[in-house]
Amino acid sequence: MKKTNKQSRARTPRVLKESKFSPLSIEIIKKLKKSGFQGYLVGGCIRDLLSGITPKDFDISTNATPEEVRKIFKSSRIIGKRFRLVHVFSRNELIEVSTFRANISRDENNSEVLKDSAGKILRDNVWGTLEEDCIRRDFSVNALYFDPLQNILYDFHNGLEHIQKKVLVSIGDPQLRFEEDPVRSLRAIRFSSKLNFKISNDVKEAIYKKGHLLGNISNARMFDEFCKIFLTKQALENFKKLNSFGVLKYLINTREYNEHTFDLKFQHAALINTDNRLKASKSVTPGFLIAALLWPKLMDASKEKGNLNLRKFFRSMDGTIREQQVLTAVPRKFHSYIKDIWSLQLKLETRLGHQPYKILNHPRFRAAYDFLLLREEAAKDKQGIGDWWTQFQKINRPGKIELLKRLKESRSGPVEKKFGFLEELS
Repeated sequence: MKKTNKQSRARTPRVLKESKFSPLSIEIIKKLKKSGFQGYLVGGCIRDLLSGITPKDFDISTNATPEEVRKIFKSSRIIGKRFRLVHVFSRNELIEVSTFRANISRDENNSEVLKDSAGKILRDNVWGTLEEDCIRRDFSVNALYFDPLQNILYDFHNGLEHIQKKVLVSIGDPQLRFEEDPVRSLRAIRFSSKLNFKISNDVKEAIYKKGHLLGNISNARMFDEFCKIFLTKQALENFKKLNSFGVLKYLINTREYNEHTFDLKFQHAALINTDNRLKASKSVTPGFLIAALLWPKLMDASKEKGNLNLRKFFRSMDGTIREQQVLTAVPRKFHSYIKDIWSLQLKLETRLGHQPYKILNHPRFRAAYDFLLLREEAAKDKQGIGDWWTQFQKINRPGKIELLKRLKESRSGPVEKKFGFLEELS
């Protein structure tokens, strides 16, 4: 390996000296060095610590090849084809170890670098040096390498300065970098929200010009990006940024809605709910959020002459999910979950006969109930169906009987009128 330019060494901020890193990550670096290799904590964990955020993942970069890393660590496995790397794991933790990659130019031919006609890298397993590897990183704030044993921070692209200035800067020409990997445009949006950083003008321009290349990314990878963008406490902010850059359509099968429509208000309410649950350390599932974001699409497909058609409503469920599946590979386990939430909206309103007792025992009741409350919130509905269900859950059996009796007495007119609430909130 080439000697590291001393000018690339940044003064190690005190936060890195005092912070406690993952014990497994330190142990991995010790073993790599003992075996004659280099090892550095890299990327997000260093960036987050310097930005005042507690890191969750501790990635390591080394000059050892995946096969060499695999020989050193028994509890490990080589993964990936596009970018081969190693997962080293213990009982409670998994550390990703990547090998330094070479800086291969766009015109250079190499059997281990494969690009498509648009310039997207399909496979890249050409190993290089630390200096070369940092050039392959997407943004300067992600190109920080820290040696926790010698307490040295390596900064080749002014990443520390950009963190201090709170700006997201691309390494190299972002137009070319986003061609190599279009998902970098989504990462730019996600990092800017997470870190509260501004996006540099040239990166903004690249998102506008190269965003259409997201249409070439596999739906499996796009589902991963969907979860990273919308299940990380900045769902609403990311939604608005994605929309403003014109790339929301590559993640969600939705159309543009007027700012004051129920559809957009409901989507925003669902995103805010997701953010609040994460901030309160409550569980979230992508299935619930997908159900909410696709609800306007389902209602559009279910209407006939401006009114809700119940047959079309049920028939359109699978089609709505299939259309989303083209964009993001929604795992099959969420399909029935999503459809249950949608279909329960009808039953939550009608509350016919002894049906409410059965609904309370339905495994998706709580999710459907929360969904109903969000619809009421977005529509500013005053009919109180959400309040009725809140009360019905809490009271005893005699109280439930009395509630149902009063509900029956209050109803009049044909059955189809009982769906007016659903139409109003659609």
